[in-house]
Amino acid sequence: MESYGRVDESQVAHYPAICANRWLALRLEFIGAAILFFASLFAVVARETIAPGLVGLSVAYALQITGSLNWMVRQSSEMETNIVAVERIKEYTAIPREADWIIPSHRPPDEWPHQGRVEIERFNLRYREQLPMVLKDINCAIGAKEKIGIVGRTGAGKSTLTLALFRILERAGGRIVIDGVDIATIGLQDLRSRLTIIPQDPVLFSGTLRLNLDPFNKHTDNELWNVLEVAHLKNFVTGLEKGLQFAILDGGENLSVGQRQLVCLARALLRKSKILVLDEATAAVDLETDEFIQQTIRREFADHTVFTIAHRLNTIIDYDRVMVLKNGSVAEFDSPSNLLSRRGLFYGMARDAGLA
Repeated sequence: MESYGRVDESQVAHYPAICANRWLALRLEFIGAAILFFASLFAVVARETIAPGLVGLSVAYALQITGSLNWMVRQSSEMETNIVAVERIKEYTAIPREADWIIPSHRPPDEWPHQGRVEIERFNLRYREQLPMVLKDINCAIGAKEKIGIVGRTGAGKSTLTLALFRILERAGGRIVIDGVDIATIGLQDLRSRLTIIPQDPVLFSGTLRLNLDPFNKHTDNELWNVLEVAHLKNFVTGLEKGLQFAILDGGENLSVGQRQLVCLARALLRKSKILVLDEATAAVDLETDEFIQQTIRREFADHTVFTIAHRLNTIIDYDRVMVLKNGSVAEFDSPSNLLSRRGLFYGMARDAGLA
């Protein structure tokens, strides 16, 4: 039955192709027949003035026109279909390359970033050339170990700011300085390997749980079990038959969304970088898992600089400062209590969330 079902599904796509083929063949043969008819008709009408050899030649060529039409139309259609591959290759060759992976003459110290201080100076960014700026004149300083909440309406530029921090998008002006190092002057490997992000959509690879936690095999099993315990995953992994060798399917299909996010949290705990970015990391999980993640972040990243793009304001209401973005610019940037007392944009968002 499964085979019959798959054959039927295949025919659903194959049948329209056959119908289109017959539609084309019918019209091409009609055109060929019409050309043959008019060639014969004109030969009869002009029989007194045209040589018999020319009549035979014209009718012979008219008889071949159907095959020639079919060949020309099908070849042009096939070329138009296959030329898409050439267009794609040409497009890919024209895409600007990312910056160098490593710049030997501009490598940061091994312990960088050692404090987690971030300075954003008159920073501008656009998605590509000739498009308007999506981040406009961002200018702020974040101290070491500060917890910064980033909020704003949809399209305000919250996630774009994190893309700029990892140089997924390159700056159009200004600069970002981390512990005295302009991130635009170092290689992408040196930058991205020293920062940690927990994205909204958890990223897992096809392989073992150990591979997903420690892809480069830099940590011992004891360290992995310690972070699993901190991430509230130890009981789950202990109950698995293969433990750390548990096979995770592509994209983590055999884990729940909450478990995938906790695996990403455990991976972040292993990296121990001084700067952590949470890009709406708990948007897709239940409230209990959200509380687990927030408690762990507050405890384990107490001496780290944390940027949190928040979808639930209660998760950042106790942060040191909150950055409110509007149309790509910093509209408000202060402690939550001061922002609430001003009754500005943040106060309106907190009131909508039932926090004010």
